[in-house]
Parts: sequence; structure tokens; C-alpha cells
Amino acid sequence: MMRELKKGSRVDVLGPLGNSYPFPPKNKSPLIIAGGIGIASLFYFAQRLSKAKKKAYISYGVRSEKELFMVEELKRFAKELSVSTDDGSCGERGCVTDIAGSLISNVPMLSTNCIIYACGPRTMLEAVSEMAKQKGIEAYLSMEEVMACGVGACLGCVVKTVNGYKRVCKEGPIFTGNEIVW
Repeated sequence: MMRELKKGSRVDVLGPLGNSYPFPPKNKSPLIIAGGIGIASLFYFAQRLSKAKKKAYISYGVRSEKELFMVEELKRFAKELSVSTDDGSCGERGCVTDIAGSLISNVPMLSTNCIIYACGPRTMLEAVSEMAKQKGIEAYLSMEEVMACGVGACLGCVVKTVNGYKRVCKEGPIFTGNEIVW
């Protein structure tokens, strides 16, 4: 619809909605884990971190190379960028959570003092949550739910948490890894 707008057309936008990724404490190294279009919400966050002189380790995974988005720009914001594809067409072959887990195990700074920020498919987020719990790492997950109204009235975007159901558009979309009931 936006492509069909004429120059000078007016657009009504509702936003920002919900919460945002908390900035990492000075003693923590940020690890960004993005799956597919999950890179969209994390791209801006990585840029903000970089401007604040706090570059992140970034693990970015997609199905195939043709789905990669702005990799060269991400390199500028990253302390280290790891790319993975399910089909092996670019970067390492495999799941982004496996690549991120390897980073945590092999980079001393991450294995002792990291904080995870993740956005992607639900199954990926569940794996990130489990990995973070097992390793005792704080994690923030951006849930990707369909939002009908965007203001919390319709309850179409709720997720189950340890404190009951929460609206992704209002109390989220960012939740801690320990908060979501999978």
C-alpha cells in the first residue's frame, strides 16, 4: 500500500508500541542472535550500541543467502559477525542458535560476561531461552506475534508467561528469557 502512495501523501502511524531492548550494563558484552526477519528489530539496536562505543557480537541466521539483509552494514556495527544459513549457501551451515552457542563457548568474554538479545522465529527463541538458562546468561527475547490492534485491547497477541498471559504489544514485545512459558 505504501508503494502506491504519491509524493506528499499523509500517513498516520501509531507508535512506538510496547517496550524496547534494555541497554547492557558496562560489564556485559552484548550478543545479538537474529533469525530471519528478526534482524529488523535488532539492526537498529546494534546500530545504537555501536554509536555508544559498545559493539555487539552478532549471530545472524537465515534459510538461504538470498534472505540475508544488510550484512555489510551489520559488519560495521559488530565486534564480530557470524552468519549461518540452513542450506549452507553463505557462512556456516546450520542453525543460528548452534553458531551462537559455539561463540559463547569459544569467546572468553562471552562465556563469562554476556547478555543475549534475540529476535526470530518462536522455535529459535525457545532454543535461545533454554541455552541462556543452561549457561546462566541473562536474555531478552523479542516475541514475534501477530498484533491486531496494537494497543492491548483485543488480546490477539498474548503469550503465556510465568506471571500469566501478557500482551506482546503492551507488556512486550521484549521479555526476559525466564519469563516466557514455552
